[in-house]
Amino acid sequence: MSLFEIGAVLIGLSAVFGYINHRYLRAPHTIGLVLIALAASLALLLVESLAPAANVDALILGVLGSIDFHETLMHGMLSFLLFAGALHVDLSALRRRYRTIGVMATAGTLISTLLIGTGTWLLAGWGGHPIPFVWALVFGALISPTDPVAVLALFRTVPVPPSLKVTLAGESLFNDGVGVVVFTLVVGVALQGGEPGLLHIGELFAVEVLGGGALGLVAGYTGYRAIHRVDERNLQVLITLAVVMVCYAAAIRLDASGPIAMVAAGLFVGNEGMKYAADEGSQEYLRKFWSLLDNIINSVLFLLIGLEVLIIVRGGFEYWMGLLVVPVALAGRGLSVLVSIAALRRWEAPLKGAVPVLTWGGLRGGIAVALALSLPANDYRPFILSITYVVVLFSIIVQGLTVARLIQRVVPAQSAASR
Repeated sequence: MSLFEIGAVLIGLSAVFGYINHRYLRAPHTIGLVLIALAASLALLLVESLAPAANVDALILGVLGSIDFHETLMHGMLSFLLFAGALHVDLSALRRRYRTIGVMATAGTLISTLLIGTGTWLLAGWGGHPIPFVWALVFGALISPTDPVAVLALFRTVPVPPSLKVTLAGESLFNDGVGVVVFTLVVGVALQGGEPGLLHIGELFAVEVLGGGALGLVAGYTGYRAIHRVDERNLQVLITLAVVMVCYAAAIRLDASGPIAMVAAGLFVGNEGMKYAADEGSQEYLRKFWSLLDNIINSVLFLLIGLEVLIIVRGGFEYWMGLLVVPVALAGRGLSVLVSIAALRRWEAPLKGAVPVLTWGGLRGGIAVALALSLPANDYRPFILSITYVVVLFSIIVQGLTVARLIQRVVPAQSAASR
């Protein structure tokens, strides 16, 4: 299929499923797309099992087979989504919670990786699907970071107290860089054996995270100066697109963290850049453009998440083990949040209801699926991919649909209004 045909199918399905959700299901847009796409996929699988010769899923399989989900998301969609998300984050609020965000994005990710990896290793052995401990840690590393795309999409429909919102958004924006470093290290150990030295870990962290941050700030500043010198709104939009695409491409070439670069650039342009470089009309124009682009790409991404089951089931789908792993993933997330907040109690007063909200609201999404799909073919890949997919679906659908009620129950009304 041509690139245009693939795009036509994806945009067409996003529009049709979005219309069905808006008229009948009335779930939050992204969650509704996942639900309807998943239902359509399961219906196609049922028809295929009853009438294999019908070949009813040929069109969708042709589209999915033409798309490298990992490459499309990690080296394409993610750059626009992260920049658009960071563009709307309040930098001053982010500074007030920087300790919690920093600890949760780094130490919290490591703690969660270890806890989820250990729990999955024990559960897999008990369930008759034993995997080496290092491959259980691979799963822990890819599922531990919260997905900024899923989290930021949630905030459009769920009222979250500002302090909790900026904490969860900030962590999800920054822990991707840390998560990818941890994932890369653990996969390297799993494939080659041995243990990475502290020097290698430090070098990888510096290049990926610090290098990505520096690259993003340079790109953001360059874009800010260019926007400041022109008063043509369409050209200003074009400049921001150039910042995103050139910076992300450079990060990939330099082995720096593209996600961190996009967050740094988006925070700079969205706060200091918007404030000093553009008038109010231009600021509104830029924000509306990026909001529209964000919504379109998000729609396609969540549609793909729902449709990917058609591909994943063909490699062996351990859905029941995935359901057993869900509590392990939630427990690992909850304990990492609890430890992070307790460690900072002396410097930052814990927010009322922070632990349950940050645990249940820490959604996993397409990034986890993309990392699982990037694993090399071996005996453990189908198992890791299937349990990852189940955890992601549970996170988006169950957690995404119920987190608003959780917030109403555990966050005092006056706190929600003032914080």
